[in-house]
Amino acid sequence: MAKPRNFDELLAAVPVMPIVTIVAADAAADLARALMRGGIAAIEVTLRTPAAVASIAAIAHEVPEITVGAGTVLNVDDLKRATDAGASFAISPGTTPALLAAGRKCGIPYLPGVATAGEIQSGIDAGYSVFKFFPAAGAGGTVALRAFAAPFPKIRFCATGGVTAESAQSYLELPNVLSVGGSWIAPTDLVARRDWSAIEARARDAATCFKRKPAR
Repeated sequence: MAKPRNFDELLAAVPVMPIVTIVAADAAADLARALMRGGIAAIEVTLRTPAAVASIAAIAHEVPEITVGAGTVLNVDDLKRATDAGASFAISPGTTPALLAAGRKCGIPYLPGVATAGEIQSGIDAGYSVFKFFPAAGAGGTVALRAFAAPFPKIRFCATGGVTAESAQSYLELPNVLSVGGSWIAPTDLVARRDWSAIEARARDAATCFKRKPAR
Protein backbone atom coordinates (compact mmCIF):
# COMPACT_ATOMS: atom_id res chain seq x y z
CA MET A 1 0.00 0.00 0.00
CA ALA A 2 1.38 3.42 -0.97
CA LYS A 3 1.84 6.01 1.76
CA PRO A 4 -1.53 7.66 2.36
CA ARG A 5 -2.03 11.34 1.56
CA ASN A 6 -4.83 11.69 4.09
CA PHE A 7 -6.97 9.66 6.45
CA ASP A 8 -9.90 9.39 4.05
CA GLU A 9 -7.58 7.50 1.69
CA LEU A 10 -5.98 5.37 4.41
CA LEU A 11 -9.11 4.33 6.26
CA ALA A 12 -11.11 3.65 3.12
CA ALA A 13 -8.50 1.00 2.29
CA VAL A 14 -8.33 -0.40 5.85
CA PRO A 15 -11.79 -0.95 7.38
CA VAL A 16 -10.22 -2.67 10.40
CA MET A 17 -6.98 -1.27 11.83
CA PRO A 18 -4.96 -3.46 14.21
CA ILE A 19 -3.85 -1.49 17.27
CA VAL A 20 -0.75 -3.14 18.71
CA THR A 21 1.45 -2.64 21.74
CA ILE A 22 4.95 -4.04 21.25
CA VAL A 23 7.36 -4.63 24.12
CA ALA A 24 10.23 -6.11 22.08
CA ALA A 25 11.25 -4.31 18.91
CA ASP A 26 12.77 -7.44 17.39
CA ALA A 27 9.24 -8.86 17.10
CA ALA A 28 7.87 -5.89 15.15
CA ALA A 29 8.76 -6.91 11.60
CA ASP A 30 7.50 -10.48 12.05
CA LEU A 31 4.25 -9.12 13.47
CA ALA A 32 3.82 -6.86 10.46
CA ARG A 33 4.49 -9.74 8.08
CA ALA A 34 1.88 -11.89 9.82
CA LEU A 35 -0.70 -9.12 9.44
CA MET A 36 0.23 -8.67 5.79
CA ARG A 37 -0.19 -12.38 5.10
CA GLY A 38 -3.65 -12.13 6.65
CA GLY A 39 -4.63 -9.30 4.32
CA ILE A 40 -4.18 -6.28 6.61
CA ALA A 41 -2.57 -3.29 4.89
CA ALA A 42 -1.88 -0.97 7.85
CA ILE A 43 -0.90 -1.18 11.51
CA GLU A 44 -1.05 1.29 14.40
CA VAL A 45 1.79 0.87 16.92
CA THR A 46 0.96 2.56 20.22
CA LEU A 47 3.62 4.72 21.88
CA ARG A 48 3.05 2.98 25.21
CA THR A 49 6.32 1.09 25.59
CA PRO A 50 10.02 1.94 25.37
CA ALA A 51 10.20 -0.30 22.27
CA ALA A 52 7.50 1.53 20.33
CA VAL A 53 9.62 3.99 18.32
CA ALA A 54 12.18 1.32 17.41
CA SER A 55 9.31 -0.99 16.41
CA ILE A 56 7.88 1.62 14.05
CA ALA A 57 11.33 2.14 12.52
CA ALA A 58 11.83 -1.60 12.09
CA ILE A 59 8.49 -2.08 10.35
CA ALA A 60 8.99 0.94 8.10
CA HIS A 61 12.44 -0.33 7.07
CA GLU A 62 11.90 -4.08 6.91
CA VAL A 63 8.25 -4.38 5.83
CA PRO A 64 7.59 -1.35 3.61
CA GLU A 65 4.59 -3.11 2.05
CA ILE A 66 2.54 -2.37 5.17
CA THR A 67 1.62 1.16 6.19
CA VAL A 68 2.81 1.70 9.76
CA GLY A 69 1.63 4.52 11.99
CA ALA A 70 1.96 5.69 15.57
CA GLY A 71 -0.86 5.66 18.09
CA THR A 72 -1.18 7.18 21.57
CA VAL A 73 0.46 10.37 20.32
CA LEU A 74 -0.02 12.63 23.35
CA ASN A 75 2.08 15.70 22.54
CA VAL A 76 4.11 17.42 19.85
CA ASP A 77 7.29 15.60 20.92
CA ASP A 78 5.54 12.24 20.40
CA LEU A 79 4.48 13.39 16.94
CA LYS A 80 8.07 14.32 16.04
CA ARG A 81 9.45 11.02 17.36
CA ALA A 82 6.90 9.14 15.28
CA THR A 83 7.65 10.99 12.06
CA ASP A 84 11.41 10.71 12.61
CA ALA A 85 11.01 6.93 13.04
CA GLY A 86 9.28 6.62 9.67
CA ALA A 87 5.62 6.50 10.67
CA SER A 88 3.25 7.10 7.76
CA PHE A 89 0.46 8.43 9.99
CA ALA A 90 -0.16 9.44 13.60
CA ILE A 91 -3.19 9.09 15.87
CA SER A 92 -4.06 10.65 19.23
CA PRO A 93 -6.66 9.55 21.80
CA GLY A 94 -7.66 13.20 22.32
CA THR A 95 -6.87 16.68 21.07
CA THR A 96 -4.91 19.73 22.17
CA PRO A 97 -4.51 23.05 20.32
CA ALA A 98 -0.77 22.39 20.00
CA LEU A 99 -1.28 18.95 18.46
CA LEU A 100 -3.99 20.17 16.12
CA ALA A 101 -1.62 22.84 14.82
CA ALA A 102 1.40 20.52 14.61
CA GLY A 103 -0.63 17.83 12.89
CA ARG A 104 -1.35 20.18 9.99
CA LYS A 105 2.38 20.72 9.44
CA CYS A 106 4.01 17.39 10.27
CA GLY A 107 4.04 15.98 6.74
CA ILE A 108 2.02 12.82 7.47
CA PRO A 109 -1.72 12.34 8.03
CA TYR A 110 -2.67 13.09 11.64
CA LEU A 111 -5.89 11.86 13.25
CA PRO A 112 -7.01 13.71 16.40
CA GLY A 113 -9.21 11.97 18.94
CA VAL A 114 -12.63 13.26 19.97
CA ALA A 115 -15.42 12.16 22.27
CA THR A 116 -17.74 15.20 22.28
CA ALA A 117 -19.41 17.62 19.91
CA GLY A 118 -17.28 20.47 21.27
CA GLU A 119 -14.07 18.61 20.46
CA ILE A 120 -15.33 17.91 16.95
CA GLN A 121 -16.07 21.62 16.46
CA SER A 122 -12.57 22.56 17.67
CA GLY A 123 -11.10 20.09 15.21
CA ILE A 124 -13.21 21.43 12.35
CA ASP A 125 -12.01 24.96 13.17
CA ALA A 126 -8.43 23.66 12.92
CA GLY A 127 -9.09 22.18 9.47
CA TYR A 128 -9.86 18.52 10.20
CA SER A 129 -12.72 16.46 8.80
CA VAL A 130 -11.78 12.94 9.98
CA PHE A 131 -11.42 12.03 13.66
CA LYS A 132 -10.74 9.12 15.96
CA PHE A 133 -13.83 8.54 18.11
CA PHE A 134 -12.42 7.41 21.46
CA PRO A 135 -13.26 5.67 23.70
CA ALA A 136 -15.97 4.52 21.33
CA ALA A 137 -17.78 2.07 23.61
CA GLY A 138 -17.54 4.34 26.65
CA ALA A 139 -18.48 7.52 24.79
CA GLY A 140 -21.79 6.25 23.46
CA GLY A 141 -20.81 3.83 20.71
CA THR A 142 -22.97 3.64 17.61
CA VAL A 143 -25.73 5.68 19.28
CA ALA A 144 -23.41 8.67 19.67
CA LEU A 145 -22.05 8.32 16.14
CA ARG A 146 -25.57 8.30 14.70
CA ALA A 147 -26.32 11.45 16.69
CA PHE A 148 -23.17 13.18 15.38
CA ALA A 149 -24.24 12.51 11.78
CA ALA A 150 -26.97 15.16 11.75
CA PRO A 151 -25.02 18.23 12.97
CA PHE A 152 -21.77 17.07 11.33
CA PRO A 153 -22.81 15.54 8.00
CA LYS A 154 -19.36 15.89 6.38
CA ILE A 155 -17.36 14.46 9.29
CA ARG A 156 -16.06 10.89 9.26
CA PHE A 157 -14.69 8.74 12.07
CA CYS A 158 -12.42 5.85 12.98
CA ALA A 159 -13.99 4.26 16.05
CA THR A 160 -11.66 2.73 18.64
CA GLY A 161 -11.75 1.93 22.32
CA GLY A 162 -13.82 -1.05 23.38
CA VAL A 163 -14.52 -2.11 19.78
CA THR A 164 -14.47 -5.91 19.56
CA ALA A 165 -14.77 -8.61 16.94
CA GLU A 166 -18.43 -8.87 17.95
CA SER A 167 -19.21 -5.15 17.66
CA ALA A 168 -16.97 -4.03 14.78
CA GLN A 169 -19.48 -4.55 11.98
CA SER A 170 -22.16 -2.52 13.79
CA TYR A 171 -19.83 0.49 13.61
CA LEU A 172 -18.89 -0.13 9.98
CA GLU A 173 -22.58 -0.14 9.04
CA LEU A 174 -22.74 3.59 9.85
CA PRO A 175 -22.21 5.92 6.89
CA ASN A 176 -20.01 8.28 8.92
CA VAL A 177 -17.61 5.53 10.04
CA LEU A 178 -14.66 4.90 7.72
CA SER A 179 -12.91 2.35 9.89
CA VAL A 180 -12.62 0.74 13.30
CA GLY A 181 -9.52 -0.03 15.32
CA GLY A 182 -9.00 -2.77 17.85
CA SER A 183 -6.44 -4.83 19.72
CA TRP A 184 -8.17 -8.18 19.30
CA ILE A 185 -6.39 -8.95 16.02
CA ALA A 186 -2.91 -8.89 17.56
CA PRO A 187 -3.37 -8.89 21.34
CA THR A 188 -0.37 -8.38 23.58
CA ASP A 189 -0.25 -12.00 24.76
CA LEU A 190 -0.08 -13.40 21.22
CA VAL A 191 2.60 -10.86 20.26
CA ALA A 192 4.61 -11.73 23.38
CA ARG A 193 4.40 -15.44 22.49
CA ARG A 194 5.22 -14.58 18.87
CA ASP A 195 2.30 -16.70 17.75
CA TRP A 196 2.35 -15.37 14.21
CA SER A 197 0.07 -18.07 12.81
CA ALA A 198 -2.70 -17.15 15.27
CA ILE A 199 -2.30 -13.45 14.47
CA GLU A 200 -2.34 -14.18 10.75
CA ALA A 201 -5.59 -16.13 11.17
CA ARG A 202 -7.19 -13.29 13.13
CA ALA A 203 -6.05 -10.80 10.52
CA ARG A 204 -7.53 -12.91 7.75
CA ASP A 205 -10.84 -13.11 9.60
CA ALA A 206 -10.89 -9.33 10.05
CA ALA A 207 -9.95 -8.64 6.45
CA THR A 208 -12.62 -10.95 5.06
CA CYS A 209 -15.47 -10.70 7.56
CA PHE A 210 -15.75 -6.97 8.23
CA LYS A 211 -16.82 -4.60 5.47
CA ARG A 212 -17.54 -0.92 5.47
CA LYS A 213 -21.07 -0.02 4.38
CA PRO A 214 -20.93 1.61 0.93
CA ALA A 215 -21.62 5.36 0.96
CA ARG A 216 -25.00 6.31 -0.42
